[in-house]
Amino acid sequence: MKKTLIAILLLATHFINARGQATTDNNQQVIADFINNVKKQNKTALAEKVVFPLRRDAPIPPVKTKQEFLERYNDIFDAALTKLIIESQPDKDWKDMGWRGMMLDQGKVWLNGDGKLVAVNYESTIEKRKREALIAEDRKELNKAVRNYQRPVYVLETAKFRIRIDDMGKDNYRYSSWKIQSSKGDVPDLVIENGKVLHEGTGGNHRYQFKNDGYLYECDFTLLGVDNQTPAVLKIYKDGKTLLSQPATIIE
Repeated sequence: MKKTLIAILLLATHFINARGQATTDNNQQVIADFINNVKKQNKTALAEKVVFPLRRDAPIPPVKTKQEFLERYNDIFDAALTKLIIESQPDKDWKDMGWRGMMLDQGKVWLNGDGKLVAVNYESTIEKRKREALIAEDRKELNKAVRNYQRPVYVLETAKFRIRIDDMGKDNYRYSSWKIQSSKGDVPDLVIENGKVLHEGTGGNHRYQFKNDGYLYECDFTLLGVDNQTPAVLKIYKDGKTLLSQPATIIE
């Protein structure tokens, strides 16, 4: 459920009501401890209070372990973010968002009720450069038919297909599909443009829909729900009837 919460916070930051409530005395102490550790550059103490994986903006890989957190700390907590945190006041600048936890500056930093770091929705200059370099490398490996995109979103695998969803900008998404045994450099078997994303409430559950010649391709992502529920499912519809429903593994 902890991994589920992290993903929820990353998505929820974009569309939740950010007003929140004033932090309680107990939460203020938890926040103050976090601020103090950041101020003192106590990276080891901070690493002990991270809920892993700590997600980063794709295609930068998540931080999976305490050791990785120590190695990548300066990439994430640059001078600007550090300044924002250490100058923040627990009772004024942080908001209590109920079960989601506590957030700073409209979700740049999220802590849970135990004071553990669950999300950092901030990109340093270093991370931006690394992300751009990874995207450039990704484009080289992709078939030229699908090299043009703004941001990679997901790569999924079902029993039969490898699926890629890319953000093309301006709320427009692209669906590309290959047979599972194909490589990313092969020509996709199917490419659908002009897809859209639909969010379900503030829990983070969402789905991408793509229409093609009377068919509806849908990739569902369940971030909030039963713990053993499949996090991603590929569904294909025709005239309102389900032709295919396959669980999917999130590869990237």
